[in-house]
This record gives sequence, structure tokens and C-alpha cells, in this order.
Amino acid sequence: MKRLSLKIKLTVLYTFFMVLVTCAALAILFSLSSREVLSSTQSKLERRVQESTDDILLRNGELKLETDFYSVTQDVYLSLYDEDMYFLYGKVPYGFDSQPEFADGQTRSITEGNTEWYVYDMSFRLAENYTVYIRGITSVTDAEASFTVTLRFALILLPALVIVTAFIGYRFTRRTLMPVKKITDTVREIRADADLSRRIGITDKGGKHRDEIYTLADTFDGMLSELDEAFQREKQFTSDVSHELRTPVSVVLAQCSACLEDETLSPQQREQIMLIQKKAQDMSDIISHLLFLSRADQGRQPLHKEYLNLSELTGMIVEEQKFLAEEDGRGVTVDSRIEPDLHAWADETLYIRMLINLISNAVTYSKENGHVSVSLKRSGGEIIGCVEDDGIGIEAEHLPHIWERFYRADTSRTGRKGENHSGLGLSMVKWIVQAHGGDVKAESRPGEGSRFTFALPAENGEAACEGKD
Repeated sequence: MKRLSLKIKLTVLYTFFMVLVTCAALAILFSLSSREVLSSTQSKLERRVQESTDDILLRNGELKLETDFYSVTQDVYLSLYDEDMYFLYGKVPYGFDSQPEFADGQTRSITEGNTEWYVYDMSFRLAENYTVYIRGITSVTDAEASFTVTLRFALILLPALVIVTAFIGYRFTRRTLMPVKKITDTVREIRADADLSRRIGITDKGGKHRDEIYTLADTFDGMLSELDEAFQREKQFTSDVSHELRTPVSVVLAQCSACLEDETLSPQQREQIMLIQKKAQDMSDIISHLLFLSRADQGRQPLHKEYLNLSELTGMIVEEQKFLAEEDGRGVTVDSRIEPDLHAWADETLYIRMLINLISNAVTYSKENGHVSVSLKRSGGEIIGCVEDDGIGIEAEHLPHIWERFYRADTSRTGRKGENHSGLGLSMVKWIVQAHGGDVKAESRPGEGSRFTFALPAENGEAACEGKD
């Protein structure tokens, strides 16, 4: 039951309780009806016998009976006897063979074979010295059989009642939960597209029957509006701050370069200025990343796509990164397996930035004398690129969050020469790949290394990306 939808759960519960109530009501009704059938049968018998006195006349010392006396009305058989229990007139039902003693004014139950009978005797004085007995007989078994037929009919109709009840409950529940489904679908779309401008937009025509669901929808819309405004303010703030910081940082870098040209500087002074220059450069890189992401968020980051030979471009980037890795002095090697003549429509600048981020990260977090592998191949209608290292890896709990801005798997993780990364590079990588209509994913095992795989649309191709499993 845990995996069933709320709609199905409510339908099942509604149907169960409705059937339970119906069965309880039917049980009570049939119990009362059973007693009522017996009581009604007895009452009809007594009433018929008492009414039959109007059909018995004594004229000139001779009995005269109306034809109604002989008719079987309401399944009651009438017979007339004298004081000596001698049968005079009337009818006795087939199967009633006994001749019980008269019991004036009493209704008795007599069983003959498989049939139960009600017998009611009443004395009737026609003249001062002339008394007769009227006996009424009716079948209790037939009355109960008729009731049993009704019971069986009700039981036959019970499954149909269950089906109808379930259908009505389902339609009612579905209609009731339709606004909830719309809320869920809207939230899913917002999560998928990261578009806070969407609204649930559930309206109650006339506003006369606003319930908790409509209130919930309005609350969601209000919350989304506030979040959207807050994010817009945050984006604008990031953009404004980045622009404002760019100029002073540029001035600091320029002044550091100018100071380093002074040959009179002592080694200690030169070292301090170079440290300032490095930190200012790091800040400049962060500002550049922030500006990039800010323009991307606001839809102002243009894509200048060209039909590029990604094989050649990737080879050039790998060679550059290989040279930088050799200069680093940690013994990290970079090699490549690039399929030739892979073409795609892409923004050259953004592609270079994306690939440099991936390779530099791999080199940064590689072990001493580690190895970084870059591959580029076709697979179907995509170009698949892989950047793989045998470094420190990423814990599984951190892996889903590495694409978030300013997120670092571990604040103690440091790269080459103790440098710390801002946590913006992978966010930029993901945006660039998705902006080109592709996708990027990461796989990692702590202590064994990480693999980043990106896919970009291509004209054609067959091979898949090679890498470690």
C-alpha cells in the first residue's frame, strides 16, 4: 500500500468504508426484516381469519358461505369446522396433513416435513346454540423463501455496488486531487527547468468555494514570487559586485607587475608582492567566473557557434595543459586518445574554457606522479569526451553537489602547491555543456580517481568513449 498513489489509497479506503457501512446496514436490515417477515405473516393470518367472519352466514338454520371464503388471499387458507372438529367447508393447503386440537385465539407453529406452518383458530358464534371454528393456515417456509430470494438478490447486487462505489469514489477523489496534481507537476517543471517564474495558477471561479488546496496553491505561488524576486536580487547583486571589484583588482595586478619590475626590491619584498599578485589573480579569476555565471543566469551570455574541428582543438588544449603539468613539478602526466576529424557546432571560447577547467581540475587533484587521460570519440549522434584521473577522488555523498556554485567536497581538499579552488569551475562547465545541448556527468571512487564525461551533439559517429570502469 506504501507504493500506491494517494488517489488510489483514498479510493480504496472510501470503497472499503462504504462497503463496510453498506454490509452492516444490510445485516441489520435483514435481521430486522427476518423478524418482521414472521410478525407480518402472523398478523396477516390473524387478520384474514377475523375478516372471514363476514363471509359466514346462517340462514334458516343453514350455513351460507361467500365465495371470498374459499379464495386463498395473502397465502392464507381458510377452513370451517363444527364444535366436534368435523370439517365443513374451506381449503387446507397441500402438505398439511395434521389435525391439531383447536386453540381459540392462539397462533401456533407446526412443522410438517420440511415446511413450517402457522395455524390460527378462532371460534365464531353464529347463533345462541351454534358455534363454529375458523382455522387459518399459512406457510412460514414460503414467506421465508420469498425473503431469502430478496436476500440473494441483494448479495448478487453487492459486487456491482462495490464497483459502482469504487468508480464514484475514484472519480470524486480524482477531481478533488486534481489541483494537487497540478501543484506537483508545476513544482517538477520548476525543478527541471530551474524556472522560478512559473506559477501554479489554480483559480476558483467566483472565489466562493476556496478550500485548503486553493489556499495551498496561493501560498506556493506567493512563495515562488518571493523566491524569484530574491534570486533576481541575488543575481543582480552578484553582477554589480563583480563589475565593481573588477577594476580595483585589475589595478592591484597592474601595480604588482609594475613593482616587480623594480630591480631594487629585496627577495623578501619580491616574494610578498608575488603573493599579492597571485591572490589578486585568483580573485580576478573568481570575478570572471561570477560575471560569466551572472550573464548566463540572466540569459545575456551569448553563444557564437562555429563548425569546429573538435579533434584539433582538443589536441591543442591537451598539449597546453600537458606543458603546464610538467612545469608544476609534481610528475603528473597528461595523455590523450582523440579520434580524428570530429566536427560539431560549438562556441570555441566556451569549449576551450570548459575543457581547460576539467583538465586543470584533474591535474590539480591528481596524486604525485599521477596520470590524467583525455579522450574524445563518437557515439551515435554525439561526441563523447572523457577526462579521467587517478587522484584522490570524491566521496559519494558529495558527488551530486559538485556542480553547485561555491561547493567543495571538502574544505581541506587542496590542489597543487596548496591552492584552493573557488567551486565555480564545474558550475561553469555544466552550463557550457548544457548550453550546447549536451550533458555532463561525474563518476568517482575515493582514493582511486574521478572521471568526467561530457556529450555534445554531432553529425554522426559510431564509437564510444573509452575509459576505466
